[in-house]
Amino acid sequence: MADTGSEAVPLAGVHHLKLPVRDLQKSAAWYERTLGYVPMVEFVEQGRLMGLALSHPNGGPQLALRLDPQRAEAVAGFDYFSIGVPTRAAIDALAAHLDRLDETHAGVHETAVGWILPHLHDPDGHEVRFYTIERPPDAPAADQRIRIHDSGPKAGVELV
Repeated sequence: MADTGSEAVPLAGVHHLKLPVRDLQKSAAWYERTLGYVPMVEFVEQGRLMGLALSHPNGGPQLALRLDPQRAEAVAGFDYFSIGVPTRAAIDALAAHLDRLDETHAGVHETAVGWILPHLHDPDGHEVRFYTIERPPDAPAADQRIRIHDSGPKAGVELV
């Protein structure tokens, strides 16, 4: 991988995530109840509500929900984004919150780059994953390139 250094263009994080959904109201209600999102903008096209933008009062990325049942069905189950959580304590608290809501997930697990809470699914089957920004004490340095092997004789983390 080439070192781009100062050649990298300036970016400022994720502006928003857009998800295709089958039912705007159902999906918005789930994100409100489960993660604390609040409605911010409605998108009406030719007299029909086609999208909602949701904001998070405590640092989560903005979400845009777009009525598009076919695309929602096509990407159900895929984990195409992860939401950052500040600390291990915060991700543990999130897992406990989800448990109180009877939301199925896989629990908190340590990884090479932080703690993960995977396998939470919204009403459309999108997998919503959470990773901590805080890294475990024995994690490779943030600028260290690693390779993760999921099985076989090299299963685990390899520094490259």
